[in-house]
Amino acid sequence: MNKFTKFNSDISNNYSKRIRAHLSPVHSYRSRCEFGYSKESYVMHKNNSKIYLEEFDVAVISIKQLMPILLKLINNSIEIKHKLFQINFRSSSSNKVLITLIYHKNISDNLVDEIKEIKNLLDVDIIIRAKNSIHPSKDIYLQDFITSKNLKIYQTDNSFYQPNRYLLPKMINKVSSLIENPKDLIELYCGVGTFTLSLSELFKNVFATENDRKSIKCLNKAIIDNNLSNINCARLSSTEVEELFNGRKFRRMDGINIKKYNFSHILVDPPRSGLTEEVIKLLSRFKNIIYISCNPETYIRDIKLLKDHKIKNIEVFDQFPNTKHLEIVSILSIN
Repeated sequence: MNKFTKFNSDISNNYSKRIRAHLSPVHSYRSRCEFGYSKESYVMHKNNSKIYLEEFDVAVISIKQLMPILLKLINNSIEIKHKLFQINFRSSSSNKVLITLIYHKNISDNLVDEIKEIKNLLDVDIIIRAKNSIHPSKDIYLQDFITSKNLKIYQTDNSFYQPNRYLLPKMINKVSSLIENPKDLIELYCGVGTFTLSLSELFKNVFATENDRKSIKCLNKAIIDNNLSNINCARLSSTEVEELFNGRKFRRMDGINIKKYNFSHILVDPPRSGLTEEVIKLLSRFKNIIYISCNPETYIRDIKLLKDHKIKNIEVFDQFPNTKHLEIVSILSIN
């Protein structure tokens, strides 16, 4: 049984209609890749064994082309390869690449100088990370575009960003299509604002929350650069949002008055572990729930606990072809 058939079967008691599946190319789709470095090779782990490689077929072309060139430059330098243990890549839709080199040693001036030469040669941004230190010390943002909405969006080298370049625009369009009779939107786990920014044109006001500092900085930069006036955001965990609705005061709200909103929808895009009991209680207060999930098992577990809500629309996105993973986009409403 393939993963699409399995999900349709597993969810049949909660949704009986045929679920549309969006497929991805099996190559050149991944715009965010992370590798170990060992024996002068990129390293991935599978079934408790190491796989050594020079290139990666699922990476987008801009990353795939850089990988062997960068590897050769690293291996030609004793200073650069010494104590290097991880190499990360991110690429924008305009093929701008951000590389992070992570070390088990202090960042020396010689290391900075040699990596600067590679940066200039390859026309990429490179961040050097080591324990309790980073170079350059200023924030480096990788700018991307939500082309269907004509919006700028930003990510850092360690913020979450949807990795499938082909399916992300389709997911954004699907979420937008789910909205009916919008007033104000509240969002949990907003990340860098992929859906926050996209949905701001549909709602009167948007209040977005996220616990990660870097992601909130990316979102605030995008709000300013896109000249958006109807989005407020706060660095709050999902548990803290539940406490906020129960009357707790937070300095991080920076004067935002939650009582002035008229929320018609809530959007959640949690980690693989799904929703906590407290968040499920919070969701029960809202008529419309947009639930985006990267884990069918926790998704099904959670919707069974939202007893007053029914799935009105749902589609799946195969972000990682030839794996068991599925991304789910859905809306649940109270009849």
